[in-house]
Amino acid sequence: MVLKKNEMSLIKSISGIRGTIGGKPGESLTPVDIIKFTAAFGSLVKMKSKDSPASIIVGRDARKSGPMVSSLVITTLRSMGINITDLGMVPTPTVEIAVTGKRAGGGIVITASHNPAQWNALKLLNEKGEFLSAADGEELLKLAASEQFEFVPSGSEGSLVNDDSWRQKHINKILNLDLVDTDTIRKAGFTIAVDCINSVGGMIVPQLLDALGVRKITGLNLVPDGNFAHNPEPLPENLKDISELVIKEKADLGFVVDPDVDRLAVICEDGSMFGEEYTLVAVSDYILRHTPGSTVSNVSSTRALKDITEKYGCTYYSSAVGEVNVVEEMKKRGAVIGGEGNGGVIYPVLHYGRDALAGIALFLTHLSKSRTKCSELRRQYPDYVIAKKRIVLDTGTDFSIILDAVRKEFPDREVDERDGIRIEYPYGWVQIRKSNTEPIMRIYAEGRTLQEAEDLAGKVISIVNKI
Repeated sequence: MVLKKNEMSLIKSISGIRGTIGGKPGESLTPVDIIKFTAAFGSLVKMKSKDSPASIIVGRDARKSGPMVSSLVITTLRSMGINITDLGMVPTPTVEIAVTGKRAGGGIVITASHNPAQWNALKLLNEKGEFLSAADGEELLKLAASEQFEFVPSGSEGSLVNDDSWRQKHINKILNLDLVDTDTIRKAGFTIAVDCINSVGGMIVPQLLDALGVRKITGLNLVPDGNFAHNPEPLPENLKDISELVIKEKADLGFVVDPDVDRLAVICEDGSMFGEEYTLVAVSDYILRHTPGSTVSNVSSTRALKDITEKYGCTYYSSAVGEVNVVEEMKKRGAVIGGEGNGGVIYPVLHYGRDALAGIALFLTHLSKSRTKCSELRRQYPDYVIAKKRIVLDTGTDFSIILDAVRKEFPDREVDERDGIRIEYPYGWVQIRKSNTEPIMRIYAEGRTLQEAEDLAGKVISIVNKI
């Protein structure tokens, strides 16, 4: 989504605050909004820390607004008497690991993830390095609205420690995973192309690949200066350059990460898309082969994961969209692997968070052990196609009216209403839901062919257009 200069946006939710930089308080992400939500989160952490000094881990991606936002966040928290460890520019999953590693009371990741460069956000983590629960999120929103914050007198400020060691610690944890086999990867002699969108992936993805034993690494957009060379969401229409690079360099495959390195897309050796939906499918296939158990993805993800899970005699479960919902369902079901169809892999042996770095290591182990080309590995999986559409919502749009209209048009279909509306068909499904991160509604449809998926999405879009 491209916003014009005068089109500002601010989204407040239980998981944090996200918006375009600049504008007026309450309408976009301004210093006033940043300080208010940071203070609310600091208050929440202090309440949970009880008698012990509160501590929070802070990290950010490479967006140009990052230093300004980070300065506001750190100063606000220190003025509340909270001790800060600043990791600098790191992936979101690195902050998640550091929260538990440092036994901190929480974490703040300054990143708008896949959103364009004019956006930024505060991703808020609890003491487990996981996104806030619904209950904690609601409490946060109340605290922010009430502005009942308390700051400490001069001389009682929290401490600040800069610690740039956690990228390497993150890599070490991945290398130590039982199902990551560096010897097999090294013997495969891979040449790999990467696109890191000029964010923090450029600092850590090549470092990880080298540690895994990759023979040759070539890449695009590796300088973490925030100059996003294309729309940062790792969708096929944004990945032409890396696809061409894979072919030009005769690479065995390509990896693409988003600005905060929690989503992973794979490019096959022939330049074709492995499919971001199939990142989780392939990694799950490998995990289930060695550690059978249940799997979880959200209701907007491909049904191919269900097919693969049942192939091993295991059970698949779904959740509402959102990492916190997937994690909650994974814990409930004791899942061995889970995630989201946007390329987000959650491997609980490492931590309960989407982690593109873990996805890279597990995928490469799987591919090297398969002794096949990337495109041939992709053909081993059920072939579904998802059409992903979006419609920008006007300010004040009543989304419930849209849902009611869609519901009435499908009275005889099985309907899942845990997250918007998902309508089931024998050969696919279509879902409409309001985005948690952008002022849009998403319309996803899956079928056996692109035409089937487009037709299903088209039915819902025609209903919306009539309103």
